[in-house]
Formats: sequence, C-alpha cells, structure tokens
Amino acid sequence: MGAVVADTHTVLWYLSGDGRLSNRARAAPRAATEAGEPIVVPSMCIAETTYLAEKGRISVTDLDDLFAVSQPDAGFVVAPFDLSIALARRRIPRGDVPDLPDRIIAATDLQLALPLVTRDARIQASGLPVIW
Repeated sequence: MGAVVADTHTVLWYLSGDGRLSNRARAAPRAATEAGEPIVVPSMCIAETTYLAEKGRISVTDLDDLFAVSQPDAGFVVAPFDLSIALARRRIPRGDVPDLPDRIIAATDLQLALPLVTRDARIQASGLPVIW
C-alpha cells in the first residue's frame, strides 16, 4: 500500500484508536507509514478540526494531537489548499458532495490521485477511490 489521503474523522479516529474505523480504514494508514509513505491530510482537515474544537465538538487535545503529527517527520503530510485543488474541486459535483469542506477534501484526493480513507457515504458514492 502506498500513500493515502485521510478525511478529518479518519485522522482523528486513527490518532485516538477509535473503534469506529473499519478494519480496512485502520489498516490503510498503518500500511502507508510502514511502507515509508505518508498519510496525506488535506489542509481543510486542519481547518475543520480547529472549528470543531472551537465549537466544543471535539477536545482541544484532539486538535493538539493533529497539530503534533502535522509536523515534519511525523508520518503525516499536510496537503495545502492551492489553485490546483480549487480547480479540482470544480470536478466534484455539488449534487454528489454538497458540503464545501468535504468537496475540498475530495478535490485534494482527486488532484493527488490517491485513495481516500473516509466513511462519508456521499464521497464514497462520487466515484473516487475510497477505502473504508
């Protein structure tokens, strides 16, 4: 298994060992790091996690854990939101994936041409290569 892109909930659940990850969703990031490949975290996941912590929907510890693994040499790589991602977002139909953060995460995956680890049913139905 090579590099994978991880959705927000995937990263948070992977870091916390949450049992809501499927066996495949738990194994894919582990296999990537064991192969020396990164777990790619779209920058939108950082923004979304910050927002969730501000609203009290996740703990600040979860946010701090994400910041810690987003540092160099931690096995995770943050994919910036840039023009190529913005243009790729236009290829994700709003009717398929209506939520803007999810469209940006899906567009990051589309642009990088890697499998996306997500349980999001709308992204799964969009035709992108998804692991769950």
